[in-house]
Amino acid sequence: MSEDSQIVVPPSFVALFVPPGRLRPTAGRDRITARYELCEDLAQLLTEQATTKKWELGVTEADVLQRIQRGLLADAGVVSAPEARWVVRRLAELLGWPDPGPHADEGATPD
Repeated sequence: MSEDSQIVVPPSFVALFVPPGRLRPTAGRDRITARYELCEDLAQLLTEQATTKKWELGVTEADVLQRIQRGLLADAGVVSAPEARWVVRRLAELLGWPDPGPHADEGATPD
């Protein structure tokens, strides 16, 4: 990835690479950008599947997002747990569904 890349990685994604108490990411720009592109593509690709599953199963939007997150985590090695949460939150944003929050998989209330 060149320095003049047109891709703008949102701060919410860069934050996945900044440990608590630190100011700088632990990964380089190229790695973060590559991971962002993968996660953004996943979110975009899952929009149709999510709306179809909601209709087919007759479940809530939150249920669909939770199932998708579990699926992302079950496919070990593709995305990390924080990336899976980001993908699900981005998917909700793309669909105009309520944000499940940053800790939805941990039983916390959405923010």
